[in-house]
Amino acid sequence: MSSTPQILSKTELPASEAKWVTLYKLKWSDAEGKERTWECAERKTRKSSGVDAVAILALIKSKTNAFPLSTVVIEQYRPPIDKYIIELPAGLVDEGETPEQAAIRELKEETGYEADSVVESTPLTVVDPGMTTANMKMIALSVSMEGELEKPEPHLEAGEFIVTRVVELAKLHEELQAYDKKGFVIDARLQHLASGLKLARQLHTGSL
Repeated sequence: MSSTPQILSKTELPASEAKWVTLYKLKWSDAEGKERTWECAERKTRKSSGVDAVAILALIKSKTNAFPLSTVVIEQYRPPIDKYIIELPAGLVDEGETPEQAAIRELKEETGYEADSVVESTPLTVVDPGMTTANMKMIALSVSMEGELEKPEPHLEAGEFIVTRVVELAKLHEELQAYDKKGFVIDARLQHLASGLKLARQLHTGSL
């Protein structure tokens, strides 16, 4: 029987006991030479590539135009937020991997879709520079279907509970609005992407 995820307790975690992140107190000098301090979090998992993680934009298309250009999003409960989050497939970069290789692997693991090429790999970006050193790249991958849309089985690890959903890229903004009304929280990277696509369409049509 499945149950609803929920937070059972919340306690302060000493940095010495943290497995995935650690905290630092930074001492720095500002533009006027005044000494200041700052607190930040840092991942302990960064490998030699220097890239913590990747987010994946899968561009799913039909060779026969049987369905519109689409992408896949995932629904996943995130304990720090205590809500279900709508986000792009994503994951950490393993040792010996390039970010692009990590994106191809993570897409297959989380959604079952297999990429046939890398469309774009963004520059290194930061997620929340006022609080953490975490960084990432967004990788756009091409996923070609022979005809009709296929929905392969993901290859999830133990403890992963992910629901995948394919949405038309042109309707992504509207789909996220619908998720918001249902009480889901939208990942910032996904929302920014959807808002950018909507703005690009408005500029193209002259509706702004």
